[in-house]
Amino acid sequence: LAQLCITITMAEEHTYNFDITMSCGGCSGAVDRVLKKLDGVKSYEVSLENQNATVVAEPTLDYATVLKTIAKTGKKVNKGVADGVEQSVEVPVDA
Repeated sequence: LAQLCITITMAEEHTYNFDITMSCGGCSGAVDRVLKKLDGVKSYEVSLENQNATVVAEPTLDYATVLKTIAKTGKKVNKGVADGVEQSVEVPVDA
């Protein structure tokens, strides 16, 4: 009998992009500080000039967690994209 082998590969990382309203270096610094402390973040870049943040995350760190973390700074997230797919920017409420 022939054997059937199926390999399921999980993504090794996620890429999340957020458009964030930031008016000064303090704003981008606040976003920088919360991302620096977030477990599961492999790398990130916050750009005041481009009004955005890009986060490369471990597979265990989901989009909603990163969105909530950025929202805690009080900055408005205008758009979010996870692995190339646009996502909601409504901050999930913890149950």
